[in-house]
Amino acid sequence: MRLYHHPISSNARRAVMTAHHLKQPVDLVLVDLSSAEQRKHLLTINPNEKIPVLVDGDFTLWESCAIMQYLADKTPGQTVYPTELRARADINRWMFWSAQHLAPALGIFYWENFIKGLIGAGSPDPVELKRGMVDLESYAGVLNGHMARRQWVSGNALTLADLAIAAPLMAAEPGGVSLDRYQHLQAWFGRVQELDAWQQTAAEDVLTA
Repeated sequence: MRLYHHPISSNARRAVMTAHHLKQPVDLVLVDLSSAEQRKHLLTINPNEKIPVLVDGDFTLWESCAIMQYLADKTPGQTVYPTELRARADINRWMFWSAQHLAPALGIFYWENFIKGLIGAGSPDPVELKRGMVDLESYAGVLNGHMARRQWVSGNALTLADLAIAAPLMAAEPGGVSLDRYQHLQAWFGRVQELDAWQQTAAEDVLTA
């Protein structure tokens, strides 16, 4: 299997972390997003021209959460994506919540305060930052409250929900976002950062950035 990724993408990070945690034999293919030639190739495997993309033989899969679920289902004995109906539904709920709500809120700060400077796209837009803050306070508050009496997001152990939600939090520091007021969220995020999969992915980011 080949997994096309780039360390600047939190969506790619959640897929890479999942592959590491499951010890799946995946070849990581770094996509140079500034290269017109590589973006042209990316377009041939994902019509959205986005990463991550997983290629498994003659099967090509895009969308990070779908890749995470596919990798889990290919791993015998894995525990991060149980087959019991309600357990899986709850994990799906939090994965979709992250993709739809928390990640876009963090993404505003990542784009305005970090990415724009990297690519010379101008100064941060205060209107966008204000919108981002409203959304972030709402959704970070939801997660903080949920984690008040829990160690992990869904059930009693690490699941794909934790990996999916933690990945976009990589954008907090470069995006200039303080999470100090969300103590339960921070405690949980600290546990995720102690995982071998997180540390391995973080080390790869340093090497490839």
